[in-house]
Amino acid sequence: MAPLSQATEQERIREILTMVKDPEIPVLSIQDMGILQSVQVTAGNAVQVSIIPTYSGCPAMDVIREEIKTVLLLHGYGDVCVKTILSPAWSSDLITAHGRRKLQEFGIAPPAGKSSDQTGEGPDVACPYCQSTDTRLVSQFGSTACKALYKCNNCLEPFDYFKCV
Repeated sequence: MAPLSQATEQERIREILTMVKDPEIPVLSIQDMGILQSVQVTAGNAVQVSIIPTYSGCPAMDVIREEIKTVLLLHGYGDVCVKTILSPAWSSDLITAHGRRKLQEFGIAPPAGKSSDQTGEGPDVACPYCQSTDTRLVSQFGSTACKALYKCNNCLEPFDYFKCV
């Protein structure tokens, strides 16, 4: 069997890495979150994966790094280096459209708008259960640093909102 081209090998690795989930939001892969930045394959099939943290000191990064190494090892890649990079800085704009749908299906309101659109006024946050925008902020601090707690005035359900950062 002929060896795969480098581009095809990178695509294969990216597909494998869809199995690596964000430990705080297990319905999202690191690709859905925009954490996975690049995959490089060098001579001898050594793999370098570059990831960015969602925020400085994020405790999930150690878990993500180990899961990347484990899943690639299980798929025959023995020489894996996972590099944490700080540029570009992560923002909620990097969450994919697929990731935003998965957040909503999971009961978390996805970020409203783009990080550059924030004016200081609260966003119109739609309830992930009934889609009503008749919602109110309960607390700027939700179950994790990147979420705020909201309550829907229509269906009365509380829910997390993934902050636009």
